[in-house]
This record gives sequence, structure tokens and C-alpha cells, in this order.
Amino acid sequence: MSEFKLSRRSLDRLEGIDDGLQAVIKMAITFTKTDFGVVQGMRTIEQQKELVAKGASQTMKSKHLEGKAFDIMAFINGRASWELSVYDDLADAIKEAATQLNVPICWVQRGAHLRCRIQWTFASGKVQWKKQ
Repeated sequence: MSEFKLSRRSLDRLEGIDDGLQAVIKMAITFTKTDFGVVQGMRTIEQQKELVAKGASQTMKSKHLEGKAFDIMAFINGRASWELSVYDDLADAIKEAATQLNVPICWVQRGAHLRCRIQWTFASGKVQWKKQ
């Protein structure tokens, strides 16, 4: 059991997100050896347009618009961390939570950015994982 818990800000950022994904994040924080927070959940069309215009997102079909994605950031000693090995621990915690809750998700890691979203193809009742 982890010593970490989600902050009020992280919980607020989960509002509007798929209930299964919320449950995964809330459980994953109890498994992880690394503290993390939710930095992005639901997005409005306006927010998504802004991100695309800045090059921070490549699509107007983001799962964030549907409540089917969230972004997290690791914290080491209270400071944001982009160290890749830290995100491997977070991915393991998310995978464990998703498996225990039977929530089909996949995760994509681009640099140290971890995004989890529901995977629509859920073969044989098992969680499918892809690293890109």
C-alpha cells in the first residue's frame, strides 16, 4: 500500500472522466512507489483548439473531449519529474489497478507524458497494453 493520495486538485481534474478511468487512477495511487497527480482530464473544444494551435496536441478528436483520457505527472520530493523510469512505475501501478478493476485501458508514453484511455477493442476480456 502506498503512502500517497490524490490531491483535491487531481480529484477535481477527474470530474467528467469515465467512471472506470477514475476508479483506476484512484486505485493506482495506492499501488505506486512514486507520487503523481492528474494534470489534465476533460477538455472543452476551446481548450483542445488552443492545444492544437500551439502544437501540444495533434487532433481535434482527442479522447479528452469525451472524458476518456487523462494526463498525469510524477512528483519526486514534491517537484515535477520527467524521468522516464519514474513513469514506468506509474504505468505498472495503472496496469495493476486496471487489471484488478477489469477496466480495459491502454497507455501511450511519449517522452515522459503518460496518457491512459479506454481501449475500444477489448480482446478476450484482457487488458491490452501498447507502448509507443
